Amino acid sequence: MIQYLPKKISQTAIYLYLALLTAVTLFFMNYAMSITYIVMGIMWVVGFFMLSSFFSQQWLDIPRKAFIRNVFLMALGLRVAWLIFSYFYYIAKTGSPFEFSAGDSIWYYEESIANQHAHLADIWKYLFVTASTVSDSGYVFYLSLLSKITGESIILPRFVNTLFSAWTCTLIYRVASRNIGEEGGRLAALFACFMPNLIFYCGLHLKETLMVFLTVAFLERTDYLLRSKKYNIFTIAVPALLAITLFTFRTVLGAAAVFSFITALVFTNSSIIGRGKRIMLIGWGLLAILTISGGTIINELESSWVDKDTNQIDKRNTQTARGSQWAKYATGTVMAPLMFVLPFPTMIDVDQQYTQQMLHGGNYVRNFLGGFVLLAVFSALFITKNWRNLSLLGSFVIAYLGIVSTSGFANSERFLLPGLPILLIMAAYGVTLLTEKNYRFIKIWYWIVPIMAFGWAVFKLGSRGLL
Repeated sequence: MIQYLPKKISQTAIYLYLALLTAVTLFFMNYAMSITYIVMGIMWVVGFFMLSSFFSQQWLDIPRKAFIRNVFLMALGLRVAWLIFSYFYYIAKTGSPFEFSAGDSIWYYEESIANQHAHLADIWKYLFVTASTVSDSGYVFYLSLLSKITGESIILPRFVNTLFSAWTCTLIYRVASRNIGEEGGRLAALFACFMPNLIFYCGLHLKETLMVFLTVAFLERTDYLLRSKKYNIFTIAVPALLAITLFTFRTVLGAAAVFSFITALVFTNSSIIGRGKRIMLIGWGLLAILTISGGTIINELESSWVDKDTNQIDKRNTQTARGSQWAKYATGTVMAPLMFVLPFPTMIDVDQQYTQQMLHGGNYVRNFLGGFVLLAVFSALFITKNWRNLSLLGSFVIAYLGIVSTSGFANSERFLLPGLPILLIMAAYGVTLLTEKNYRFIKIWYWIVPIMAFGWAVFKLGSRGLL
């Protein structure tokens, strides 16, 4: 078993990225990214792989508590640094501390400020009683409560984001170490610590950072409940409340959480979940489903499912109307098989997609790690055959990414983000499973990654008739 990210793999990832970036830039010189985004991409990729490789070896044998402390402080420091940089960067570029083409983030901020002096009961009624949908209500409620402490500050709520994101890394370690072993858990935590996409959102006023935290917290507490020999009202209530909260951030995310819980109850081996506990928890799960089945949540879920095909068609038609002629081919049938490696990195300057260019390095990291994710999935199904004991994490990420891939947002980095922590755990598991025999597959993957990234550049330009 490999216990850390080998230096050879991290160097290969960096060299491959630099070669790919150079090739795309030279081949599509007229649509090359600005030097700022090129430098950002190099920083994200080199930083992720070098730091993950170095610290996965340096912290391999330190005590568990020391590792958790180190990961939290390292993650917090990186996120605070990015928060401060991005705050002033956006002011310089856009005139305000909000991202390019900001929409949702400004709305969240304005809603929280509008509720700043309102009574708690009135805020609750406005968001959860009279509202026609529950998605976003949870985040607006959270920001409204926070605004009573931070006032109209923009940077302070984002600082709180850095705390939640750093905490997420430690929760990833806890749930991963129980599922894939101590070494895999430490590697997964370091992947999360240095993951560009998770760092990036700490500098925005969007809900993604808190939503990812709640997702990981639900999975960690649910996994603890399933594996623990002792349980009580508190250990049952916490994951239940977290699942309900997820519905108030994104309804399909809550649905994926409930699905993963039920799947784990059904398939996890009896050596982990006893018969009596299994029956009791299944009964509780059915009761929870019946509780929400008659309200706003189930209506919104039904609407999302019924409209998913229409939304996908509308999204493709809109993109086609804007000049993306090939967008009509990016259907759910095409995108679903790619759910473990999406989104593709945007390494060219087109349609002023500046945020995508800022994150192209992080998306490259996701693509590169996708080979290890696929290795972990294959191993769990056919080699180690321990997929039953990984059914909680596996069913969640498959359910959620499956829903997104059949919608109109299959390559939307924001919509795919909640599945990222589980993919990082799977990637870490894939690294620990490396042998001389299966490493041949990873060597093949080294050729696939640049083909995907280069092909995406061709797709974006060709669909707009720019080739």
